[in-house]
Amino acid sequence: MSSKPEKEESGEKKVGVYICHCGGNISDHVDVDQLAQNVKDLPGVTVTHTNMFMCSDPGQELIQEDIKSGKINRVVVASCAPSLHELTFRNAIKRAAMNPYLYEHANIREQVSWVHDGEKATRKATGLVSAAISKSKHLQAMDPIRVDAANHATVIGGGVAGLRVALDLSRRGINVALVEKSPFLGGQTARLDTLYPTGEKAGELIKQLADAVCAEARIKVFTCAEVIKSEGYVGNFKITVKRRPPALPADLAGLARLAEPDGGVGDFVPFAGYCPAAIAKDAQEVVLDSGVIVFATGFQPYRPRRGEYGYDIHPQVITLPEFIRHLAGSSSGGDSLSYGGKKIRRVALIHCVGSRQIPGIHEENPDGTLNEYCSRICCSATLQAACEIRERYPATHVFEYYRDIRTYGRGQEEYYERAGQNNVTFFRFEPDNPPAVETSKSPEHPLTIKVVDTLTFGEEIEAEVDLVVLAVGMEPSNIRDLVDMMKLPTGADRFLQEVHPKLRPVELANTGILLAGTCQAPMDVGEACSAAQAAAAKATSLLARGYVELDPFVAEVDPDRCSGAGNCVGVCPVADAITLVHTQIEDQTVKRAQVNPALCIGCGSCVAVCPDNAVDVKGWTLKQYEEMVDAIVAA
Repeated sequence: MSSKPEKEESGEKKVGVYICHCGGNISDHVDVDQLAQNVKDLPGVTVTHTNMFMCSDPGQELIQEDIKSGKINRVVVASCAPSLHELTFRNAIKRAAMNPYLYEHANIREQVSWVHDGEKATRKATGLVSAAISKSKHLQAMDPIRVDAANHATVIGGGVAGLRVALDLSRRGINVALVEKSPFLGGQTARLDTLYPTGEKAGELIKQLADAVCAEARIKVFTCAEVIKSEGYVGNFKITVKRRPPALPADLAGLARLAEPDGGVGDFVPFAGYCPAAIAKDAQEVVLDSGVIVFATGFQPYRPRRGEYGYDIHPQVITLPEFIRHLAGSSSGGDSLSYGGKKIRRVALIHCVGSRQIPGIHEENPDGTLNEYCSRICCSATLQAACEIRERYPATHVFEYYRDIRTYGRGQEEYYERAGQNNVTFFRFEPDNPPAVETSKSPEHPLTIKVVDTLTFGEEIEAEVDLVVLAVGMEPSNIRDLVDMMKLPTGADRFLQEVHPKLRPVELANTGILLAGTCQAPMDVGEACSAAQAAAAKATSLLARGYVELDPFVAEVDPDRCSGAGNCVGVCPVADAITLVHTQIEDQTVKRAQVNPALCIGCGSCVAVCPDNAVDVKGWTLKQYEEMVDAIVAA
């Protein structure tokens, strides 16, 4: 690992200022031409331009031409949030053979045009751009931090996304450890029967994928295993995995089925998964040295509360995953579906159970959260089940109770059309007035459903049914221990949170940790595999050169000023990013703060508490802040 010090540059600082209209997002509220006039004569400014879209190819070429012609040696771009296009402009500057860190960004969209208008907006924008200009004159050329990277990836989770990413990585020449906490591979996909819209059997897909994974020499599969410790940084993660004999009843039941005739290692157990190896009888620990970590920890189906739509009170109320399993094991003989030994003449399917929950209307989860998001796949899965019932058991009538039908994927709207053609009856309800499931007064059917149907303009409709199926949503798997251990970011929906949904869709803010599949958001199988392939591509780009380059915006200690007080160590949020080390100065052994640039996140906490002013963040020094404040005051 290496990090070169900042290079002091002499000579005239020539600043180019480039102001973006952002297609009207900025120029509709900020007088862009007046802004350019306000800053064009500031000290150091040699070029001022406005452009409709600075991030476009013509906008980037404008900057590059000014660099190549020698008109500028500093760049200030005033546009949208730096998180969107800072990397875009740095790369453009780099292509023009200028150091990409001699660049400063002024956010005049989110911080100005979205919150101000007219003269006030233009005045504030002038202050922010002036501050960026003043800072840019004190920027120093920097080199990225280079970190050696192990040619190894650890994939946590052995579902369809984990299998896909492991296989793709191995085929790119990267060694992989696949860590799965259960004895089986396949995850929730293995608990399905038929996939939509292809009609492919889930078990066949999982077996084909798992066979390929287990046959790949570069992949080491660890089942019945969990990550118990993680330390290090991108390129050099050290992960401790503990393997334990299985103890969960569902796992033991699945393993017992392998003992049946023709069962064994390498077989797929329906609704359990693919068994890749013999199970260890004793606990053991393994330490893995990895360059990247890929999370593919998947999801878990929402479990309704006791009494929610009669669940766990009426035996005839079950969830869609439970019904899918029952349907897969049912014979196709006869006109009517049967359940619990009884003929099912009417079945009701209720959408949005555990999804799209509304504060003040739905009851909170035990941890105080609500699943306010749409789980996305439930409508198509429910319609698929409805079509299968009607086509296999034409004497069984199907009622669907829904808030909205969201069959968003390619080929999935056909399920809605098929359901209508198969005479599935639809009722639409409002979220604050959901269907009520009650004990029926009729001896012919055990349950009654009452609903205020908006399709019939608010008429209250009562239907007697034999079975109620709840289309439960998706929740993130319980990985709180890993989230706390690795300090992983999560969204309000409790799924792992990517850096940016468009620009960095499979990356966590923790550099070197990537996302694959439904640990990130609700997805269908096809989307989960696509996300896994994107994660594999990103991991390959990180590890392919044998080293990783990181931005140099990290803390830097002046050893001549440092007294070894240690305040910085106490406030640092990242373990071992800054430590006190013994060093020799004039025949004396003293303690001095030392930064690990690969771990430092550049937060500046250490700068604030240092009594000796011995710490600064490269690219954001105190001197640069002072210049920015002075410029804002003077604007």
